[in-house]
Amino acid sequence: MDTTHDGIILGSGHNSLVLQAYLCRAGLDVVCLEPSHIAGGGLRTEDRGGFLHNTHSFYHRALTQAPWYRDLELARRGAHYLEPELNVVMLTRDGRALEWWTDFEKTVASFARFDRRDAERLRYWRDAFRPIVQHILIPEAQAPPLPPEVRQRALASRPEGRLLLETSAYSPREFVQREFRHPLIQAGLLFFNGLREVDLRAPGFGHHIPALLASDGKAQMCVGGSANLAGALVHAVEEYGGSVRAETAPSRILVEGGRAVGVETAGGETLRARHFVASGLNPQQTFIDLLDASFVSADWRDRAERFRYNVLAPLFGVYAHLDERPVYEAEKSYPHVKDGFMVIMGLDDATQFDAIVDHHERGSIPPPTLWGSCPTLFDPSQAPAGYHTAFMWEKLPYALGGDAKNWDTAARAHGEQMIDVWAEHAPNVREAVLETFVRSPLDVERTLPNMRYGDLLVGSLGHGQVGYNRPFVGAGHYRTCLDGLYLCGSCCHPGGNITGLPGYNCAQVLGADLDVPTVGGS
Repeated sequence: MDTTHDGIILGSGHNSLVLQAYLCRAGLDVVCLEPSHIAGGGLRTEDRGGFLHNTHSFYHRALTQAPWYRDLELARRGAHYLEPELNVVMLTRDGRALEWWTDFEKTVASFARFDRRDAERLRYWRDAFRPIVQHILIPEAQAPPLPPEVRQRALASRPEGRLLLETSAYSPREFVQREFRHPLIQAGLLFFNGLREVDLRAPGFGHHIPALLASDGKAQMCVGGSANLAGALVHAVEEYGGSVRAETAPSRILVEGGRAVGVETAGGETLRARHFVASGLNPQQTFIDLLDASFVSADWRDRAERFRYNVLAPLFGVYAHLDERPVYEAEKSYPHVKDGFMVIMGLDDATQFDAIVDHHERGSIPPPTLWGSCPTLFDPSQAPAGYHTAFMWEKLPYALGGDAKNWDTAARAHGEQMIDVWAEHAPNVREAVLETFVRSPLDVERTLPNMRYGDLLVGSLGHGQVGYNRPFVGAGHYRTCLDGLYLCGSCCHPGGNITGLPGYNCAQVLGADLDVPTVGGS
């Protein structure tokens, strides 16, 4: 049965749901189409006999500080968050621990145990960048991006902006090696920020490190599992009059007179859009798979096809049911390690990153660098009483041995190897494990096709794909080459991870175009 709505959104990732909730709150009739049986994209929580596992997204940085979390009243709708005090701990092979706390002074004290000068540089850059984070970087992330030349002029006109430009000129690696001297501290800073998002060798991202140090927001977790954030967003959408249709795959975006006017589904249904179609999908899906070539210029199709994905983004995970928590050897010297939220293992020197990048480019498995958590230490509801869930993640190549399908035969054995490495730091893990399962980079792509090549960030921040030129030149302001067609996913500014800001910013753009007030309090 054909229907007509004010707008149609493709894909129900969290950015799409943020956009939809704002538009529905403004009085628009908006439907979201989701091919899967469940909404939320990477906000997946798998229930395996009462053991809950967050297999795509778990660490949500400073989420409760996001404007949309407040505006959409997501705490009232069931998305409650914890921010453990010992936020990150990196365990060394010789039994030491480098710590990041929510209390900055405790972090400084931990750094000072390794190098007092580095601890003072930590304090220096935190203080220098706090106004930059508060008055430049956060406002930039929470608004449609400016053209590069406009941004450059604005930043160059004030001292904080000039320091940001100067620092940005470095690569993360250059910045860390210039400002810090202890190998472990260098490695920790580069891993905790850069490895997960950008090429550490790429100029233009040196500011990521001091911005991390100056940020008040730390890693958080959603009580009851990451899916509860998706559930709260769907609750908001439905309370505001919208709907999310699961198991409804779009097959074609309809265009008339150069304007997107609706969507045809794989089931043969036609949905008409009075005002807009917004895509939370990747550029290839939007401009090549769903649009007839006659409606998109060869130039735009070429730009979409050339959109680049992160070589280092693919994630491999091993997930475990345990009858007791992991007990780390480092607890003998640092008892508080038992309260560590994110635990990093296998990283001692910044030079290891060269090998990691090389292995990813060759499709081979690098020496193990793992990080993960035992969620039930902080939220016992994620396992049956008296038991625990835990996981370890590792960055591994998508095309293993040149072909991603090799993961179908290699994944289980590699998961066992990760357990062995884990047990080197927490010897009781091997005996405590009741059951394990794995998720490979290929599994990620199969579950969430918009994460092409297993890229959880949905697109590199390198290759010029940043700010006003993300996902590519001409499409960096959430509008596209077709009237009525918008982009709202992680391929847009400011990028991937659970930030909700591509959806939040698209809501501002669509609201302006439709002359409808969207973001802000109720």
